[in-house]
Amino acid sequence: MSELNYASINVGDELPSHVCGPITRTTLALFGGASGDHNPIHIDIDFARKAGMPDVFAHGMLSMAFLAQLLTNWVDQNRIKEYGVRFTAITPVLATVTCKGKVSEKFEQDGEPCLRVEVSAEVDDGTKTLVGDAVISCR
Repeated sequence: MSELNYASINVGDELPSHVCGPITRTTLALFGGASGDHNPIHIDIDFARKAGMPDVFAHGMLSMAFLAQLLTNWVDQNRIKEYGVRFTAITPVLATVTCKGKVSEKFEQDGEPCLRVEVSAEVDDGTKTLVGDAVISCR
């Protein structure tokens, strides 16, 4: 985590990437228990196959949590004013997730200097599974 210096940050600056995984079946079971999301599509291969999937796949919120770690590795959690994503593809079991961020805008909101950071999560083959953005306070 670093202290932000608004004047020295530029649009286009990239955050240090955050790599997680591979996403094991144990990871999925533990996340299901911790989050309360016990949807069998994430932990039961027979159920997943009956639903037309080749295997179980990760909870979307797990990858969203990894993206949040990308942000909190860069700034203190209390600087995150907004955070949102759109799910664009599934994260297969055994995939490695690489989270990336890039400053896309510098602006003021209610007199407060802020940054908009585009974020994305992608798996081993380059498929983006989540895209979104966050607003970071630089006060």
